[in-house]
Amino acid sequence: MDVAVLGAGATGRGIARCCAAAGHAVTLHDDDANVVMDAVDAVEAGLDDAAAAGDIDADARESAVGSVEATTGLEGAVADADIVIETTDADRDERRALFADVEEAVDEGTLVATSGAAVSVTAVAAGLRNPGRAVGLHFVDPPTAPLVEVVVAEQTTEPTREAAVSFVDGLGRASIVVRDTPGFAATRLGLALAVEAMTMVDERVGGVEAIDRATTAGHDHPVGPLAAADERGLDATLAALEHLADALGERFAPPPVLRAKVEAGDLGRKTGEGFYVWEGGEPVEPSEPDPTPELRAESPVDPEDQPGPDEGTESESGDGPDGDGPDGDPLGDDFDDFGGPVDPGDG
Repeated sequence: MDVAVLGAGATGRGIARCCAAAGHAVTLHDDDANVVMDAVDAVEAGLDDAAAAGDIDADARESAVGSVEATTGLEGAVADADIVIETTDADRDERRALFADVEEAVDEGTLVATSGAAVSVTAVAAGLRNPGRAVGLHFVDPPTAPLVEVVVAEQTTEPTREAAVSFVDGLGRASIVVRDTPGFAATRLGLALAVEAMTMVDERVGGVEAIDRATTAGHDHPVGPLAAADERGLDATLAALEHLADALGERFAPPPVLRAKVEAGDLGRKTGEGFYVWEGGEPVEPSEPDPTPELRAESPVDPEDQPGPDEGTESESGDGPDGDGPDGDPLGDDFDDFGGPVDPGDG
């Protein structure tokens, strides 16, 4: 299958690598000749890494490297394509115009896909004479994550959806079909976790490393939400949350700690500091102090001087002689230390 990838940024490079490794012929397009040639070199380096890791064999690596071409001409990039995947940072109107230009140069059966999660596929598809051929293909962190969301626009036809799912399956990637809604599924879930993790930092629930380990060790996530936000870029995370908050409500409102870091220029890995301090592309230590209090080395008083479990003074709030409630029931038997009711079987 011939695949045209429009845009030679990080996403375009990752998608081109995925497609080439799966045996497809790939044409990578960008308006800047230097950018697109650098992207081809980056794809080749990524295929070398995949071969070194044992993900593909040497023959597959050679075939994949030979299948990637680069061009600055849009018509030449898409003319023979079976599927065109747009990966640019353009806004809705610019992508709509790009789709219209692509449609002039491709066959009737060519699928036209956009990979962005911040622009409605339905809105972009409106630029086509045949909008039923349009679909979203949201590659989640290509080529690392094995998930691709097939985003069904209002105009997407069933044959287009089935062809898109088949294409993703042929890449050896897991596919899920989702509606064209803000953030789709993977982005919304990831950002919802990031919001809660940052809120926990604001509320001093635990240290940055502890909060991340709650997900990596506690829920088998490959990376914690705070480290992931640093890797994504805290400015990009803030922009994504503002977009979702506008579309979906205050549950995606950016936490104060995120705004403070972006205003201070601490944007994560790319600036060397975010929620972590980064060196050589790796987090070396949290940038936030651990909020848990320092504990005493030993008890400040003699334990023998402490009242026993059945000793104590009368409660000032109780009506009974031993701090009982109005009906004589001990208040301590009704509520736990956090103010919740105690069931008969609670310890």
